[in-house]
Amino acid sequence: MDKDDLRERIWTRLEDEGVARFPFPPHDRIPNFTGASEAAERLADLPEWRNADVVKANPDAPQLPVRRRALREGKVVYMAQPRLRDEKPFMKLDPAEIADTDAAATVSKMDGYADPVAPDEMPHVDFVVSGSVAVTEDGARAGKGEGYSDLEYAVLRELDAVDDSTTVVTTVHELQVVDGDVRVEAHDVPMDCVVTPKRAVRTETEFVRPSGIRWDDLPDEKVVEIPILRRLRA
Repeated sequence: MDKDDLRERIWTRLEDEGVARFPFPPHDRIPNFTGASEAAERLADLPEWRNADVVKANPDAPQLPVRRRALREGKVVYMAQPRLRDEKPFMKLDPAEIADTDAAATVSKMDGYADPVAPDEMPHVDFVVSGSVAVTEDGARAGKGEGYSDLEYAVLRELDAVDDSTTVVTTVHELQVVDGDVRVEAHDVPMDCVVTPKRAVRTETEFVRPSGIRWDDLPDEKVVEIPILRRLRA
């Protein structure tokens, strides 16, 4: 299944069926959806979530309830800056140091509460939350097409901040769970669990996680643009 065609089909379907939520349009982004809060509640029932102390979460709107829940439960949350633009591209939110965790979990207010850190300053991450446009029940995921979620994982894996014990999960609407084969590249990170407002699917994925940065897959211009990649390649 071609990922570009799949994305367009899902974005359009979410909009046409009235499932998409602000921000609009859902196209060209990780789409927000009706029931995102319910999906976050279901996610919080997973034993891996309950046992997690450190969570790395994407900054998109549908996962805002997940980030808020994590902070309320005392979990330290890391979010990546857009396009890993700075030398310290991960933003650390420590609920022990934050009075207003609801505000701190939002992208617009995050900078006022978070401390920027380099990936080699991060502890081991117990739980990764990824945003998705579409996902299959066997763990294949399609993001919005820029590859930064997979690259963030690869950087952390390169520095041993994530490993095979780290649980990787996505929250989506049921309409985003698709049948059929979705092409999985060597740099793609498969999902261990897919959570919707109605259910949690253990993927039992057979896809292999990347063991680090796949330098041959990265164009030179991307390496030049991203400080942490320049440093790691050097």
